[in-house]
Amino acid sequence: MACIEARGLRKTYGATTALDGIDLRVEEGRILGVIGPNGAGKTTALNAILGLTSFEGQLKVLGRDPWTERDLLMRDVCFISDVAVLPRWMRVSQALDYVAGVHPRFDRAKAEGFLAKTAIPRTSKVRELSKGMVTQLHLALIMAIDARLLVLDEPTLGLDILYRKHFYDSLLNDYFDSTRTIVVTTHQVEEIQHVLTDVVFVNRGRIVLELAMDEFEARYLELMVKPEHIDAARELGPIHERQIFGRTILLFDHADRQRLAELGEARTPSLADLFVAVIGNKNEAFQPRGNAC
Repeated sequence: MACIEARGLRKTYGATTALDGIDLRVEEGRILGVIGPNGAGKTTALNAILGLTSFEGQLKVLGRDPWTERDLLMRDVCFISDVAVLPRWMRVSQALDYVAGVHPRFDRAKAEGFLAKTAIPRTSKVRELSKGMVTQLHLALIMAIDARLLVLDEPTLGLDILYRKHFYDSLLNDYFDSTRTIVVTTHQVEEIQHVLTDVVFVNRGRIVLELAMDEFEARYLELMVKPEHIDAARELGPIHERQIFGRTILLFDHADRQRLAELGEARTPSLADLFVAVIGNKNEAFQPRGNAC
């Protein structure tokens, strides 16, 4: 069953096209990473999914139109952005009271259990907490809601590496299961590569690459080529080339693994390296004329 299904999804702001005919299908029980440069259209796409902006084309989220049926949809959807929305004057205990009062699927005992693993005092006000603690509080509130879709827009922006690791570990160990779906955007690609089941690269309002992580590992190879074999390796048609410490590294799509191993050290690339290769190649001659967010 599709959790999210978009056909020809389009959004413009005056002369700027933020989304340019996106087709996307996200199955239930997947973790999708939406990765793109600033201004690629990632946040606009998430806002459409959450019913926060109108759009052209077709979009169904959990079988509903998010723009016309948002009230019903949000009973099954949770959202965390990079900007904490909790009122700074509110105490932690009051935050628990508030969510318990407004959301019918909030499990207070579960939220208390998540908070028990932190150093967050129940009597503290939000303004007295560090940014990492505010994120932990927000995550505890969200994970205690029995939602089918969780949308994360740069959720760990500004956090140190320990808080970022704790955030994604908590998602996997305490929240995610085969019935829930997670959509996440981030610039910290390396940190979520092991978390994702699927990834899409977005650039200038369009999806330029869409694949499952299993396919990524089977399809792409990176070769640190021996100097005497550079010409032979280039003849095999790499999609990207870069230099590191005087060594040439080539990235291949659907290459002969045995042949590459004869020419140097072959390995699976990082998702970040693939992103640079795909987006960098497409942006070489591009001069931006507008800012899509």
